[in-house]
Amino acid sequence: MADPAAWLAMVTSGWSEIGQTAFWVSLLQIMWINILLSGDNAVVIAMACRGLRPRQRLWGMILGAGVAVLLRIVFTVFVAALMLLPWLKIVGGLALFYIAAKLLVPEEADENETEATEHLWRAVKIVAIADIIMSLDNVIAIAAAAKGNMALLVIGLAVSIPLIVAGAALLGWIVGEVIATDPVIERYLEPRLGAEGFHYVVLFAALLGAILVLIVGALWRRSKQTEPVQKPGAAE
Repeated sequence: MADPAAWLAMVTSGWSEIGQTAFWVSLLQIMWINILLSGDNAVVIAMACRGLRPRQRLWGMILGAGVAVLLRIVFTVFVAALMLLPWLKIVGGLALFYIAAKLLVPEEADENETEATEHLWRAVKIVAIADIIMSLDNVIAIAAAAKGNMALLVIGLAVSIPLIVAGAALLGWIVGEVIATDPVIERYLEPRLGAEGFHYVVLFAALLGAILVLIVGALWRRSKQTEPVQKPGAAE
């Protein structure tokens, strides 16, 4: 198990680094990731609130989004803490690779998947539950990008800015970084290569992750586009 003192240090970390360039670069990464992976969540909020009266609909969307952000912060802090444990960065990195490649594959949205309601607090509840279910990809990506910095998590989850292909590459870069810096790999390579040599290994792994995500995503997208479309009633 990770040292409890390390977990406490992670929770209180980051606020003294706000003036540093690295802090703002990581903050932009988190904001970008949050927008890229939150499109489905925005649709869920709109669908859950579509049955409300106009005035209630606005409050439903505001309260639903607010509850979703608070729950996501708690969930992300928990996942970031778990990433202090050996092997979990490798598992998280592999999950993130799948998420990044999937980002390049178009999906058809089904408006009927989200229940509409005429009651404000029921709409907020639907949004909160759906957000928890749908936000695992978002949480893993942001926890990885924050590198244990709680100030980045809190500020980065509050706002955002996008671009899809570059965003998938960014996730791929983080995949490489996360896997290469897992405690098991770091303990094995750093004593043999030295701090500078290990730094170059991490950079190479990050670059390789970005390239692989774009390649796998492109191939996955092409295979989806070449799949035969089955017409309704054709199988009957």
